[in-house]
Amino acid sequence: MSDRFGAVLDQHLAGQPVGVTSVCSAHPLVLRAAAEEAAVNGSVLLVEATSNQVDQFGGYTGMRPSGFRDLVRSITDRAGLPGEQVVLGGDHLGPNTWRALPAEEAMRRSEDLVAAYVEAGYTKIHLDCTYPCATDTTPLTDEVVAERAARLAVVAEAAAERTFGRSDLRYVIGTEVPVPGGAHEVIDRLTPTSPDAARATLEAHERAFAAVGAREAWDRVAALVVQPGVEFDAVQVVDYDRTRTAALSQVLEGRDLVFEAHSTDYQTVERLTALVEDHWAVLKVGPGVTFALREALFGLAAIEAELFPESQRSALPEVVDAVMVDEPRWWKGYYEGDEDEQRIARRYSYSDRLRYYWPNPRVNDAVARLVRNLRSRPAPLPLLSAHLPTQYERVRDGRLTTDPEALALDHVRDVLRAYDLACNPLSQRNKS
Repeated sequence: MSDRFGAVLDQHLAGQPVGVTSVCSAHPLVLRAAAEEAAVNGSVLLVEATSNQVDQFGGYTGMRPSGFRDLVRSITDRAGLPGEQVVLGGDHLGPNTWRALPAEEAMRRSEDLVAAYVEAGYTKIHLDCTYPCATDTTPLTDEVVAERAARLAVVAEAAAERTFGRSDLRYVIGTEVPVPGGAHEVIDRLTPTSPDAARATLEAHERAFAAVGAREAWDRVAALVVQPGVEFDAVQVVDYDRTRTAALSQVLEGRDLVFEAHSTDYQTVERLTALVEDHWAVLKVGPGVTFALREALFGLAAIEAELFPESQRSALPEVVDAVMVDEPRWWKGYYEGDEDEQRIARRYSYSDRLRYYWPNPRVNDAVARLVRNLRSRPAPLPLLSAHLPTQYERVRDGRLTTDPEALALDHVRDVLRAYDLACNPLSQRNKS
């Protein structure tokens, strides 16, 4: 585990309003943007792979934990980011992917999953056993969730000892875990986790860890996932309201723990800052950064359409939509409404199911053609102003070039800059 990451948590526990941004994306351009942002700011880069993205069989990205580790390392090395600034995490590690299986079989696969992450050098481990399996009676109790999490902790500890001779793992637990990638249904309002429920979760996990002889692992539980009342669906965002979480924030008093906030995508800087101040010291962002990448690439495609005849264009938005229609498994069930509403959601939704399609060869080829075209004929400034106005201003100021990749990276970094302002308020103010 990175000492820099632990130092941030220690600073927060000592009363400083600081936190860590957790980047949950496997897209190389998003990872590059995050690495470059961390290199400029000197901040910790926490990158997390989710269990459906990366697992022992390849996940939807086709990468195993060691492969994703190597991808991140190659990108951070090119960005000049020292290894001690980089922390790898495993998100939602548990039966999520195998919910259709009997519980025991799903847990055996979960054990292999956790071991693969730990052996590959991931040091922040989110144990998420909140999902019921085929043979479970629902809803799962805190006790069942905690027992399964403790079982996985034992496997993780053994894998760390076997591979590295010791365990420095930090764990994240919680039974009120938002659905990975945003809500399936339209949402209007969320109820934050009650203080009693948060205490019950902590007590159940502490008992379960003790019962399996994992007290040392329990001492390295760093964060509790609870619902602060933030979420997003395809068309709207539920914003953080700190007046509704005052009692919940007090649950951590006397404990060396912080909260971890999932689904913070699209929150404003002010609300992200309030989350950190209220002890959500780990802020996770995933669809929000790929949403920004899509905005940038579609903006560049609009510029391309003005500059190139139809036969030479990438037609990126049309290619992406055609692939999504041909292969609907990643968005069907998430987007409601008629055919036209679903078409708009496929392209512009907050839940950004489009992110599952970037690895597709047809989409990759379209992105490559877009970049080649706009390198051969750079975007004129008036067109850049029309489609990427913030980047236009930086080009005018001489802080940015018109290279299409540079423009896209900078647009993604704007999302990460908001998180940096929330997580590192003193250092950011000193720069201004």
